[in-house]
Amino acid sequence: MTASASPVAQKAIEAAKRGRSPLADTFRQFRKNRVAMLSTVFLILLVLVAVFTDTFVFTLFTGEKPEPLLAPYHYSEANFIYVNAPPMTRTDDGQLYLLGTDYLGRDILSRTLYGTRISLAVAFVAATVSLIIGLIYGLISGYSRPAIDNLMMRTVDFLYGFPIIIFIILMQVYFKSLSRRGEGGLADVLINIDKAMGGMFFLFIAIGMLNWLGMARIARGQTLSYKQKEFVEAARSVGATNLRIMGKHLLPNILGPCIVAETLAIPGYIFLEAFLSFIGLGVNPPTPSWGLMISEAYPALRTYPHQLFVPAIALTLTTLAFNFMGDGLRDAFDPRLRGEG
Repeated sequence: MTASASPVAQKAIEAAKRGRSPLADTFRQFRKNRVAMLSTVFLILLVLVAVFTDTFVFTLFTGEKPEPLLAPYHYSEANFIYVNAPPMTRTDDGQLYLLGTDYLGRDILSRTLYGTRISLAVAFVAATVSLIIGLIYGLISGYSRPAIDNLMMRTVDFLYGFPIIIFIILMQVYFKSLSRRGEGGLADVLINIDKAMGGMFFLFIAIGMLNWLGMARIARGQTLSYKQKEFVEAARSVGATNLRIMGKHLLPNILGPCIVAETLAIPGYIFLEAFLSFIGLGVNPPTPSWGLMISEAYPALRTYPHQLFVPAIALTLTTLAFNFMGDGLRDAFDPRLRGEG
């Protein structure tokens, strides 16, 4: 009885698997990784904190000044009576500094929460720009004729010759000097946008200039491996245009590995922003950034260690969460693991 029922059960399992979409299989595999799932939940909470730190979202189109929402105080609000206050300090008028204050009497918790917005904004914008530019460039290069492919990739190799960190630093130095002296015309418009964004606009440009190069190589490699497959030949044989083949047949197949690679690159963007802010080439003070907070706190490490540990822990946990989530996505998109469990 058992022997005759086993093949039937096996066929039912195989039919159920055939009924699932690749995306459903990917999500099912991702859910098995508990560390990746916890990291994803943590990052979702961070995004909510970044969005609702103040009322910026609610006043975006009204022109009103945002007020603190989740943050106890505004990031630039200073209390010079309670400078370098330890955690859990309560003032005479009943104000509570849960994580203490910095050297100007600004609430560390509020600045850390606002810093979440800066780090995540830089990470997501840099990742989006890198993914879009690199994906399009690599897809076109990999699908084009060998002569065009060679020309496009030699351009990438040439750009790879520039030391990216030095290039970004020089770009930020130029943008900072541009902001101080003013140029008129379009430059003034860009400067005003950058000032309104607390120095993030030029930071987005500097970080996004060359960080798409690695993504272009990944997308090209994926395209080369798929463009000779049978489904591409079949689409070409029925008269599909090159644009349709790239957009409908190649792009969905190479998108997964590219997203995984870009997710794993996000911690690098966060650390890059923190490094630039640490050396004074990131956001404009008093806009808070974890790197800027670390830069301001490390001289007093022995006396007031909490001022350094709070942003450092936030930076570490965020980068670890992105790494764990990226590892989980990489395993989930691996077809060799689809049949397990």
